[in-house]
Amino acid sequence: MTGIPAMRFSGATHTTRWLAGVAVAAVLIGVGTPALAQDANTNARLNKVESEVRALQRKVFPGADGKYFEPEITAAPAPRPAPGAPASTPLSDLLTRMDVVEQQMARLTSQVEQNTNRIGQLEAKLAASAAAPAPALAPAPMPADAAPAAAQSNLDAMSGGASTRPLPAPTTTPVTAAPRPASPAPTRPVAAPSSRVEAVRAIAKPQSADAGDDEYSYGFRLWEAKFYPEAQQQLKLFLEKYPRHERASWGRNLLGRAYLDDNNPSEAAKWFLQNFQTDKRGDRAPDSLLYLAVSMKQLKDTKRACIALAEFSETYASEAAGRLSGLYGSTRNGLNCS
Repeated sequence: MTGIPAMRFSGATHTTRWLAGVAVAAVLIGVGTPALAQDANTNARLNKVESEVRALQRKVFPGADGKYFEPEITAAPAPRPAPGAPASTPLSDLLTRMDVVEQQMARLTSQVEQNTNRIGQLEAKLAASAAAPAPALAPAPMPADAAPAAAQSNLDAMSGGASTRPLPAPTTTPVTAAPRPASPAPTRPVAAPSSRVEAVRAIAKPQSADAGDDEYSYGFRLWEAKFYPEAQQQLKLFLEKYPRHERASWGRNLLGRAYLDDNNPSEAAKWFLQNFQTDKRGDRAPDSLLYLAVSMKQLKDTKRACIALAEFSETYASEAAGRLSGLYGSTRNGLNCS
């Protein structure tokens, strides 16, 4: 009997303990549930505050600068190929290379078409230029040195301003055995063509070591024989081939004499003036200046003739009193020079 009550007492104690544990657990659960709900609400509020702070940062600090805040959206990282895997397939490589070859062929085709068009235009221009007659070239002017101020003003008065620019050298043609060409102002009878050709051929051309002197001497012989047109052609040829020869001053002066003796004082005056301007210290510069006065006198231009005589007597006083004194005196006769 004693054992039975004791067992009952032990079972009641165990039940009491289990009920107490359940009650404590219920109390703890009842206390913890509001705490968990409160923590979730606090996290949501904190997240909202943080998003608002980030929005405020974007307004204050515009731009995606990680110094102030991190971006919310980032690009996905590029996939990395596995080691050992090919970058592309052989077929795609072949197609890419074919595309490159086709592009190069298209560029070459375009260049060939452009070059063909240009060549066609050039050929058309060449054909047009070949069909058009070539323009005649103007003769080059003879070189001339600048004259002093006083002398230049006198020469301007003599030539009407023509002395300030170089005179163009007339075109030259080689001497040929042909009838006499028409002179600018022929006033004397012309010999028969056959007899004149034979007479010109009878004048021998010198043959020496100095080819330039031979050309001048042949022109002098033609002038001396009074074949003035032939002498003019020969002297022009000499001046064209040997413009710096030591006989160049002689050649220009004699060419003016050939025109003057052929009754063409206007053309003669051009060569006399050109010879004086080209080289005032030339061997025949004094002669050319004096013959310029003679030409002006024949043209009845007294003013310019007097200016030329004054320039001659001032620049070449020794010649005026010596070698050319006779021509100087005869030229002054009949002129009323003040």
